[in-house]
Amino acid sequence: MRWDLFCRVIDNFGDAGVAWRLARQLQAEQGADVRLILDDIATLARLDHRVSPDADVQTVGDITVVRWGGALGAVADVVVETFACEAPAEYVEAMAERSPAPAWINLEYLSAEDWVGRCHRLPSPHPRHALTRHFFFPGFGPETGGLLREQGLLAARDAFRDDPAARNRFWRELSLSAPAAEERVVSLFGYDTVQVHDLFDVWTASAQPVRCLIPDGTPLALRAAHHARRASDSHSAMLGSLTLAWIPFRDQVDYDPLLWVADFNFVRGEDSFVRAQWAAKPMAWHIYPQSGDAHRIKLEAFLEKYLAGLEPPIAQRVHDLFLAWNGEGHLGEAWNALSGDWPLWATHARLWAGRLAAAPDLVSNLADFVQKLL
Repeated sequence: MRWDLFCRVIDNFGDAGVAWRLARQLQAEQGADVRLILDDIATLARLDHRVSPDADVQTVGDITVVRWGGALGAVADVVVETFACEAPAEYVEAMAERSPAPAWINLEYLSAEDWVGRCHRLPSPHPRHALTRHFFFPGFGPETGGLLREQGLLAARDAFRDDPAARNRFWRELSLSAPAAEERVVSLFGYDTVQVHDLFDVWTASAQPVRCLIPDGTPLALRAAHHARRASDSHSAMLGSLTLAWIPFRDQVDYDPLLWVADFNFVRGEDSFVRAQWAAKPMAWHIYPQSGDAHRIKLEAFLEKYLAGLEPPIAQRVHDLFLAWNGEGHLGEAWNALSGDWPLWATHARLWAGRLAAAPDLVSNLADFVQKLL
């Protein structure tokens, strides 16, 4: 079947990342003929070096990428509007003229809120045309569409974990030495609003060595460079017990090993948030800020599910770290408060990932639902 995916980029790496991962998995695992219509090709090019930011139409890994606003031609069998964006009016008109009508999906943002399950797969008839759009919600329970997860992802994760040679190759690719046994490795990816200097100060004074891996060219990489007075030709800096290491921004297909090699992952948005959970390591999520603090409700809904099963005092300290990572509280103090909790949190992270993996993945659920509509 032919699938057209529409995406308007708001949270740049999160939106483009989810759309690109969805496109790649549909093509690879469902045999779909996929076209991605995107309004920000430059952001997609940061996630996949094969993408040209200047081309209006291009084919990348058997997926057609079209700049929003270009001619689209024939309507696809399946039309997916990601994150509540709306396909161009002339395209919807063409959908109405197509016989049979395409399956029309509004793929929403990921949320752990309870209402998601009640709205998942609900129909929404068009007011003028004989078309029906269906809402499809990613989520954390069987009443939702599930999470993006490629076939073989978890097996690849476990093989990497159990293969010292693979981990050593990772460090060599970054021109870094493998960490010492006592060194805690942290990956750092967040929005520019976080008070990361507090965290750097705590790590600098830490009794345990900390190695912080920061994708270069991101806002926090610039903040870290200012904090450490980074020389223009330097790729690392040492501050007391802290080693800051600026690493190349990795393609989406190469991102997971970074999360697997770390002991802790600070992430942001939606795509890296989901990948950090599949990494089965302790993590903190910087949710995309929304007006009226609407994001806080979504954050609390996730934490209610994620922290279930942890002893209440530990759960509260993890909760405090998530809030501090989102600008509410002192980040360094929240990190130090968890000093005795890492083993239990690491076990909890593995159990959480295992529970999520027991459910079907989002692409499989979406493909099954579309088959029923056609």
